[in-house]
Amino acid sequence: QVQLVESGGGLVQAGDSLRLSCAGSGRSFSGYIMGWFRQAPGKEREFVAGISWSASTYYSDFVKGRFTISRDNAKNMVYLQMNSLKPEETAIYYCAAGRSRWQVGGRNEDDYDSWGQGIQVTVSL
Repeated sequence: QVQLVESGGGLVQAGDSLRLSCAGSGRSFSGYIMGWFRQAPGKEREFVAGISWSASTYYSDFVKGRFTISRDNAKNMVYLQMNSLKPEETAIYYCAAGRSRWQVGGRNEDDYDSWGQGIQVTVSL
């Protein structure tokens, strides 16, 4: 497994942008799928965005067109650029790393075996 630490969260207003970062240690990101999930108060954790080992990206319908996931394998970093944020997107955001190299999939929690502690994103009206 890899150790993941998220950063970049905070309090923003509706319509603002925020960029989350995820730093990994203990294992290279190269060859692994990476993903972002979020959990709002009282709700289950949900998939937000994923990026394959070949840098193909995929998003939940709720964020498509507004969020962008990217990766820098040389720095062992994954990013989530979030634009036009909405109050209902207030949640704890988690970074996750896939179970094995060259893995397919990535929209389900079971695809990942390493998780960060999460970071709070609060979007006010």
